[in-house]
Amino acid sequence: MMNVNVLRLDHRLKRDTRITTHVCLTARAFGASKIYLAGEKDTKLMENVKDTASRFGGNFEIEYAEGYMSIIKKWKADGGKVVHLTMYGSQAHEVAPEVREDGSDILIVVGGSKVPGSVYKAADWNVSVTTQPHSEVSSLAVFQHLLMDGKEFDLEFENPVLEVIPTAHGKNVNIHNENR
Repeated sequence: MMNVNVLRLDHRLKRDTRITTHVCLTARAFGASKIYLAGEKDTKLMENVKDTASRFGGNFEIEYAEGYMSIIKKWKADGGKVVHLTMYGSQAHEVAPEVREDGSDILIVVGGSKVPGSVYKAADWNVSVTTQPHSEVSSLAVFQHLLMDGKEFDLEFENPVLEVIPTAHGKNVNIHNENR
């Protein structure tokens, strides 16, 4: 199975904390193993994401990246492919099967402020989730859902402290021993 990582471009402390947190949590919930956070360093956000991941299980990582082009170049040099989510790309529902069938490890790039042309050129696929402006969180969720072909619903996260049990009404949460 392909390894999926996400690169969040141009995080801004005063403007983007909530949306970047949601990008991180979406990446994890839909099967990514790691997110790179580029832009302004946000230690508190990174600690909060690590804490959530540790409580809900799995091996999700978050890493600060001072320069995003070095991450993209290294990813490609190591044999991975890059998917850039943009409203100007090819339609996601048409591209996702091709990306999945390629089988390469995938770095999904989601923007923040204006994305430079170098990112578009470096991407193996520039992918649009509709051709309308909307949230990078929704773009990431829809693309990862298409990429996973719905299998994200079957993901199991190892060693959770909190495990949500699906139920039609109310809340059902198993609380496991934190000292495992």
